[in-house]
Amino acid sequence: MAMSIGVGDSVEVSLGKHLQAKRRAAGFTQQQLCQRANLSFSTLAKIERGAIKSPSIFTIQSIAGALGVSLDELVGSPASPATPAEKQTSKSGVRFVYFDLNSCLVRFSHAAFTKLAGGANVSTEVVETIFWQYNDGVCRGDISLDELNRVLAERLGMMVDWAKYYLEAVETMPGMTELTQWVAERYRLGIFTNTMPGLVEAMRANGTIPPVSYDSIVDSSVVHAIKPEPQAYEIAAAQAGVAGNEILLVDDNRANLTAAGQHGWHTLWFDSYQPEVSIEAIKAALEPVNS
Repeated sequence: MAMSIGVGDSVEVSLGKHLQAKRRAAGFTQQQLCQRANLSFSTLAKIERGAIKSPSIFTIQSIAGALGVSLDELVGSPASPATPAEKQTSKSGVRFVYFDLNSCLVRFSHAAFTKLAGGANVSTEVVETIFWQYNDGVCRGDISLDELNRVLAERLGMMVDWAKYYLEAVETMPGMTELTQWVAERYRLGIFTNTMPGLVEAMRANGTIPPVSYDSIVDSSVVHAIKPEPQAYEIAAAQAGVAGNEILLVDDNRANLTAAGQHGWHTLWFDSYQPEVSIEAIKAALEPVNS
């Protein structure tokens, strides 16, 4: 997916200049940014000098996340028709809505654990015990997905590709495609997720994540911080570009919501077992000032 940005200079040179300026302003060397954004040094260097004509939107989003800036800030694009000033404000003061991914935008069934357990001839409890020991580390980017696969393979006695099991089991949460479209028409919109490397990109590519335009995607494996850690909320707020009391977080995890409240955010708990009830509550909470 190519990007269209900038005027005057060629697209690739314009992007490279903006990226380099933002990187230096953040105090990162190329090597440090590569590590934070999970990029090869050669890829970043080529983008900065304008040698890559059509960098992937996912690559640029990863860089933006690592720098703690929005996509528009990074590419330096001119204001679009959907600028923040033209979006609405809810009666409670919300201008930006963050949705959690798992158990909010998408539904992850335990079919992945069940299938893996069946292949290894063990109980699902055995698989889940191993998995949850490593989940936070992989989602934070401290442990690679390959390392998780190696641990599972050693413990279960079979080859494991966790991303494949996950992607085959996950599905769009009922009603969320329509809801995100409704929200995107009225407010700035983002994803704030604890997730493993590459899964957001894969689910956007296959359409599992509702296909709307997101103003910010805060992927824990990219920014190297997970909810409910304070750093994750600081990064998410910076990318949203609004005050904390103008952000609404929709999440199914009470601890994540509590932490968001401590940062001054509005919060709504999402019931993945009754999504239609939560969807109506979200719409009610986002009643605009001019309604």
